[in-house]
Amino acid sequence: MDALSPGGPSSHVLRVTGPLVEIEYTGGIAMHDLVLLGEAGLPGEVVGIEAGVVTVQAYEYTGGLAPGHPARGAGHPLCARLGPGLLGGIFDGLLRPLTGIGDRIRPGAAVETTGREGDGRFVPCVCPGQRVGEGEAVGEVRTAGPVTLRVLVPPGLTGEVEWIAPAGDRERDAVVAVVAGTEIAMTGSWPVRRPRPVRARRIPRHPLTTGQRVVDLLFPVARGSTAAVPGGFGTGKTMLLQQIAKWCDADVIVYIGCGERGNEMADVIDELSELEDPRTGGRLADRTVTVANTSDMPMMAREAGVHTGMTVAEYFRDMGLDVVVIADSTSRWAEALREFASRSGELPAEEGYPARLASSIAAFYERAGAVTTLGGGQGSVTVIGAVSPPGGDTAEPVTAHTERFVRCLWALDRDLAYARHYPAVSWAGSFSRDAAVLSEGPTAGDPSDHRRRVGALLAEADRLGPLVDLVGITALPAQERMSVLAGRLVREGLLQQNALSARDAYSSPEKTAALAEAVLAVTDRCREIVAAGGSPEPVEQTDFGPLLRAREAAGPHDAAEVASRRDEMLQALDALPKAAS
Repeated sequence: MDALSPGGPSSHVLRVTGPLVEIEYTGGIAMHDLVLLGEAGLPGEVVGIEAGVVTVQAYEYTGGLAPGHPARGAGHPLCARLGPGLLGGIFDGLLRPLTGIGDRIRPGAAVETTGREGDGRFVPCVCPGQRVGEGEAVGEVRTAGPVTLRVLVPPGLTGEVEWIAPAGDRERDAVVAVVAGTEIAMTGSWPVRRPRPVRARRIPRHPLTTGQRVVDLLFPVARGSTAAVPGGFGTGKTMLLQQIAKWCDADVIVYIGCGERGNEMADVIDELSELEDPRTGGRLADRTVTVANTSDMPMMAREAGVHTGMTVAEYFRDMGLDVVVIADSTSRWAEALREFASRSGELPAEEGYPARLASSIAAFYERAGAVTTLGGGQGSVTVIGAVSPPGGDTAEPVTAHTERFVRCLWALDRDLAYARHYPAVSWAGSFSRDAAVLSEGPTAGDPSDHRRRVGALLAEADRLGPLVDLVGITALPAQERMSVLAGRLVREGLLQQNALSARDAYSSPEKTAALAEAVLAVTDRCREIVAAGGSPEPVEQTDFGPLLRAREAAGPHDAAEVASRRDEMLQALDALPKAAS
């Protein structure tokens, strides 16, 4: 059956209450099936079947829909059309393209389609008579973008190649192979709520470089792992996620804007379209898929959008690629779940959220992972989700449940954000369970050694902070005064980053390590001076500008400039004991 053709039973509408529609049950309809309502074919999803009545939650505005209008079952759940045309595209929660459609999506527009012109040159990689298994590639699709797509044997299909298309340009829906009597096209469908199968799941052991020093150094995330970014309004969640989308070293980015303001999504799209890809020199948008569900879009489409984005990510993962899914924000998705639960009559739990909130959040993050694909390759999906707790209350249900299921937590601190410290990641309230897996052992120059020493300096400075406010810095012993100074140097010279600077927006692992080494070397020299009997005042009054400005003066990969400024600071400090004596 063609995925675009309704194949289920016909019925009629009984009642319309906003987006909740009741239709007559005539058999052949199952839970989560797609239903087309009215003459326009408004898409909806079956959410309840009881006593001859089917309850459908519409994905679109139901104005004009009335009792007696026809309803047709599609015969399958909501599916995503996966193939050429996804990369560089902007879609709604049903994977309908938002480019070139005008101000509004036409009511009843097809819910299974790909976006931009997805034609490409097909190059076969198997021969007739060759036996192939599920997940293996029968050919490649080469487009103008930086990512070469692979046409894979669908899950559950194994057999002999009966026919393979010759090399040449093909339309995106063209059949390019026949395996065991089954046609394989460049574009296929997959239910968005069903995880795509894999051969095995692996322990993530390779770091995902985000280009943000506080993350890469203190709270690293592995490829195939999960991270959450909780923070109240104005703490910089969207900015941090945008920076990660721009600079992380993944092959493909899937950006899901769920329930956020339309102007923020417009800014994201504009910036991605203009940003140069540091890998290829082309546009970063050419390896990005954007799923936009702004706050004015239907609730059910917002709820489905995160599953659609995850399905797109798994499609690229199965090709052996590393994919990052950025969801901004999962709180708006959870609010859509709450709204849907209240309409369907579910008993509310804490703060009105449905009792299945925890399991829904867990199911979303469980689709991340580093895997061995069905074809024997290795790919990964890393999920980074923003959480927007009302009033910054991190004890609310969405934040509390999310913290249970993620491997990394990058908590954003309001005080740091208001002090213009970006990224405002709280080193006291964040954690990374991946750090121990990614570190092979603390050795000289190893990130784990820098992580341990920087974390100790920050903890000691935080412990002394309230005491300094109470009695003043001069009342502390000399070594503790150096600890307070070390905390300031770490915060301002290492962890702080300028997202608007071409030199500091991205920090390579080499530059991050050089900055950490420089700050630690300078703080060690300060301690040595006071340990040898030197006065702390000359040390505190030293101009540390060369060190603090190193992050802006050095380019993203320039570790040599950082080392030069480190040596300059050490020479200035070496002159202090003589001057003091």
